Amino acid sequence: MNAQRLILAWVLALYSLLASAHQYTLGKLTLLHPHAVETVPGQTIGGVFMTIQNAGSADALIGVKAALAPHSALHSMVMDGGVMRMRQIERIDLPAGATVELQQQTGVHIMLEGLTQPLKPGESFPMKLSFEKAGEITVDIHVEALNAHAHTE
Repeated sequence: MNAQRLILAWVLALYSLLASAHQYTLGKLTLLHPHAVETVPGQTIGGVFMTIQNAGSADALIGVKAALAPHSALHSMVMDGGVMRMRQIERIDLPAGATVELQQQTGVHIMLEGLTQPLKPGESFPMKLSFEKAGEITVDIHVEALNAHAHTE
């Protein structure tokens, strides 16, 4: 009986993971698991993360826009002498044949500033992404719990 429960728990966990996975295709670009992390009431900034696979020629993410954040921007984060430094950047390069991770706490990501409402787990919101060559696409950004483990497909 315990083996059956273990198998059932594993199947339910796998189903939950697959149900939360989502991806979009724009030309030769594949956007995997675009998501944000929940915020607390009164918090006016947040981040958006995803994996971008480029199966074509070099491109770049050059713009982002979300109605719930009047100022959405591309950001870079680096550690400098033990101090985290974040700055707005104009583009995120997507080299030909490469995979680029927009992730928490390292590298590049999308910053949402001036949030008009908290980001709550289980909700989603649309975001328009503009690419230098591939054009524009609107994706649903799923909001995950603060303690959820980010994943890529």
